[in-house]
Formats: sequence, structure tokens, C-alpha cells
Amino acid sequence: MRGAVRIAGFLLIVAGFALLVWAVAVWQWEDPFTSAYTAYEQRKLDDQYEKAASTYDPPASRPASLTAQRRDVAVAARTYRRGLERGEALGRLRIPRLDLDMVVVEGTDAESLKKGPGHYAYSFLPGEHRLVYIAGHRTTYGAPFSRIDRLLKGDRVVMELPYATVEYRVTGHRIVPATATEVLRPGRADVLALQACHPRFFASQRWIAYATPVKVTPRGGAAFRPVESLAATA
Repeated sequence: MRGAVRIAGFLLIVAGFALLVWAVAVWQWEDPFTSAYTAYEQRKLDDQYEKAASTYDPPASRPASLTAQRRDVAVAARTYRRGLERGEALGRLRIPRLDLDMVVVEGTDAESLKKGPGHYAYSFLPGEHRLVYIAGHRTTYGAPFSRIDRLLKGDRVVMELPYATVEYRVTGHRIVPATATEVLRPGRADVLALQACHPRFFASQRWIAYATPVKVTPRGGAAFRPVESLAATA
């Protein structure tokens, strides 16, 4: 009997140590099992996005005025957004500070977020001059936003879509309760919001990093600075 108790105690100690090692590993390097699933889904999303980008037909000519260019990009963004389905590839998100280069999926439901960063379907797309809202995991399923708290003011964030590539600069962040749905209201500001749970391993709050556009490069056209960027410079 005593031998069985000692064996049981030893096994509990080993299990506890293994659990501790696992927690540290996930904290430092993410969950390898769910990350493998996301990597598999990302390969499929990459194929989807490349197909969408290769079949996009840009206008034969581009208008000269900034106002007309903004309008054309907004129309293209709106048309593209209305054709998206939940779970589909939307575009590519690059954040050098986080060593992030992933395909964004349409939707922020549980299944969509397993594939990668998800675009909140009731927000807008880059170029529409409204709120663009993207959420992502911090510890599982590739943990795209695991280090979101390391973003600094001025850091580059790039969204590549079939109709244009938009470069943003981080302006700051805020921490809100998980129940703060007001952050999803589109408003009238041209802003990108990146959201993750906070603190890591918990879902009681949300860490939201904000960025504003500084350069828009339409597909098949020359780059231009958004009005918001010009106003900030002035």
C-alpha cells in the first residue's frame, strides 16, 4: 500500500513539473499543437489570397487628383468587402516589430480565429476611411498578437489587399474590459485597430493597438498620402 502511495505521489510530482514546463513553453514559444493547425490553415489561406490578388483587375488608368484616387480606392475596398465570406482569406498583414507576416481571415468567430488574425465583419477595410478592426490570439493558434504590448508609437503596420497596399503607423493603445463593445463602433475616423486578450492567458480585458494610414498604393497605380496623414503633417 505504501509503495502504491509513493508511486502515486511521484507521478503527481512528475505531472506537476511537466505542466509547469508546458506553461513556460507556451508562454515563450506558443502552443505547438494549435500553432501547427494554424500553419496548415495559413497555407490554404495564402493560396486563396494569391488567387484573389492575381485575378483582381485594376482600372486601366488612374485619376490625377487625390480626391479622385481616394474615391476609387474606397469604391474598390467596398466592393471587395461585400464579396467576402466568413472564413475566407482577406489580405496580408505585416508588422515588422512583431515579426508578423500572416494572411488575415474574414470573421472573428472562434473557428475563423483558429486560422489567423480575423477581420471583424462589421468594420470596414483599408481605404474606406472608417474603422478597420482585426483581432488575434495571444497564446494559441499561431498567437499572431502574442507580443502586441511591444508595439511602439511610430511602428509600421502594412495591410496588403488585392486592390491596394496601405501602410499605417502605430499611434498608441488602450486597455478595455472584454465587455467594452463601444470599441467596435465604426465612427468616422480612418484607423486600424489590432485587438488581443489581456493579460496573456486571460480574457478579462482587451489590449487594442491603434494605427493611422500614412501611405496608400493602389494596385497598378502610384502611391499617395492619405488626407489624414497630410493633415497631421500640416
